[in-house]
Amino acid sequence: MTAEFGWSYLAFSLAASLRGIERGLAAPLMGLLVDRLGPRKLIFAGAFVAGMGFIMLSRTDSLIMFYGASIVLSLGFSASANVVLTTAVAHWFHRRVSLAMGLMTTGFGMGGLLLPVVMWLINHYEWRTTLLLLGIGTWIIIPLLALVIRHKPEHYGYLPDGDLIPVLKNAESDTNIREFDAKQALKTRTFWLLSLSFSIRFMGVGAVILHVMPYLTSVGLASGSAVLVATFIPLLSIVGRLGFGWLGDVFAKRYVLALTAALQTTGLLAFYYAPSLWALVTFLITFGLGYGGAIALRPAIQREYFGRSAFGSIQGTSVAVLTIGGIIGPAFAGWVFDVRASYQLAWLALAIVTAVAIPLIMAIELPRNHRQVSSSA
Repeated sequence: MTAEFGWSYLAFSLAASLRGIERGLAAPLMGLLVDRLGPRKLIFAGAFVAGMGFIMLSRTDSLIMFYGASIVLSLGFSASANVVLTTAVAHWFHRRVSLAMGLMTTGFGMGGLLLPVVMWLINHYEWRTTLLLLGIGTWIIIPLLALVIRHKPEHYGYLPDGDLIPVLKNAESDTNIREFDAKQALKTRTFWLLSLSFSIRFMGVGAVILHVMPYLTSVGLASGSAVLVATFIPLLSIVGRLGFGWLGDVFAKRYVLALTAALQTTGLLAFYYAPSLWALVTFLITFGLGYGGAIALRPAIQREYFGRSAFGSIQGTSVAVLTIGGIIGPAFAGWVFDVRASYQLAWLALAIVTAVAIPLIMAIELPRNHRQVSSSA
């Protein structure tokens, strides 16, 4: 698209920033709606809007239209992805919530494995037809999957983890979990440390995801090899989501989360030295594992510290905060390239910034002020 329309990398990156702004603004609303309506209705509506966004992108003929279509696409996925899906999982799991989140979020990573398919479609049918096909696929596949989604286990005679309600009348159950509403969570130091640490980390994540292929081709890596590297990021993130999701159920989640931040920092530093083979291998292993592990652990920590009665509202507010980093990172990397004709300074700066998340995560502690609510809340 940049080649066809002559857009700068900064102008192209601003679309990702606009999507981030929309996600940040929509996330609290989606969190509130999923708490009240459940996930299925939102996923149906989101699928329709996202499909429209893809089709609008396929008809793009100006930068303004590109930005508008990007916002529509983002709105659709705001209603059918992150906040909505993590809330559904949080209601059904407690004891193994980290692993459950890891399993659920592997879907996002597996979607990235379709990048070679998308590249093949673009090479054979050009980008407009490819986007049209993605839109039609969204209209067909996501509503079908939404049919199997359920809201709260109590509606079907269960407690979280599949426990039966009658069995737990005189036993320890989810009633002992600390429960916060969104207003109470916002007053805690824990909420802000967790959200700020992820906002910082999303600067690097957003920049890498958007600029990985332009960066690698700019330093002389063949486009086929660049696609391979871009494909391995989500592949290794799946390993991170599952592996660190399991570790989060065994060890203290904040220590495991801090480890993922250290790995992500290492990965960004290694990315600075691309296209060296050792640097790319180090980048893929450390960044992919660290990025993927954090995706699974963040909602699991929120579930552990704030409960599930208002999980969607709290999650939506937190996503609004962390999205700020996702807005800044891609635009910053695009600006650096436009000014210096090189991405190296961006990766170094983002690695330093990401390292700041480690002490923030270590300062997270269980909130003191809490209330007890029934497990059916």
